Amino acid sequence: MTDRLTPRQRSALMSRIRSRDTLPELTLRRSLRRLGVSYRSYRRVAGTTVDVALPDRRTVILVHGCFWHGCRLHYQAPKSRVEFWTRKVAVNRARDRRQVRALRHAKWRVLVIWEHSLRTDPERVLSRLLVRAR
Repeated sequence: MTDRLTPRQRSALMSRIRSRDTLPELTLRRSLRRLGVSYRSYRRVAGTTVDVALPDRRTVILVHGCFWHGCRLHYQAPKSRVEFWTRKVAVNRARDRRQVRALRHAKWRVLVIWEHSLRTDPERVLSRLLVRAR
């Protein structure tokens, strides 16, 4: 299937996709504030830039978008440029595994929150995760 957009239109569209301060990340940070949890955003920990760090708990939170990180429940590969996107998501997943390994090796607790879990009741999801992470 061919792309319905011209290369210029596709480039303009893709350039608007953020790599930080995404809606799921903002939702997570808002929920952490509501729960009274102190955090730091975009800190480098063990050679990895993490979405949220909870230094007093020695815990990091990584927010994974369902499309970019290949959620097993929600990821749908685009119909155009299938090889490119298959490789892109595979590289992202491999990077995620390396980063989690490095963080754990540095004795940090790693919590991964998927975009879809923040859609309904983010405070409840976070509360459960933080209680388990103590």
